[in-house]
Amino acid sequence: MAPKPEAEEQRSLKSEIDQDIKEALKARNNLKLGVLRMLKSEIKYKEIDKGSELSDDEVISILSSSVKKRKETIEQFEKGRRDDLVSREKAELEVVRGYMPEQLTQDQLSRIIHLAIQGINATGPSDLGKVMKSIMPQVKGKADGKLINQMVASQLKSLSDSS
Repeated sequence: MAPKPEAEEQRSLKSEIDQDIKEALKARNNLKLGVLRMLKSEIKYKEIDKGSELSDDEVISILSSSVKKRKETIEQFEKGRRDDLVSREKAELEVVRGYMPEQLTQDQLSRIIHLAIQGINATGPSDLGKVMKSIMPQVKGKADGKLINQMVASQLKSLSDSS
């Protein structure tokens, strides 16, 4: 995805996907076209369920879900030694990731977790749910939930070990 001119930066993710579908059609990029049509379909279904247009945050939720599904599928294909399908899923995953917000680094994520732990006065692993509830709205779409969970659990464990 090429950088957008400043005048277009306020475009919604949904309209960006629509525009990129047209471009993929013209370029005959079947892989990208298929992924984008699937995303558009998921967005449309959610809009029908909701009864109104989705916000960019809601579209990011759909994208995050799609990324998660693709990662799980890649894992399964790797276990089954289906390298042909793995490479296709990885290519599709990269298309979806192109619409995701910039991902947080582990250092940034670690700082956010540390501040959340301090903010709720967490004392150990039993506070995992409270910390996750505090963090997730801040990092939605910007980090993998599984990674966040592992990092929170690790920091909480080190808290209880040092007590």
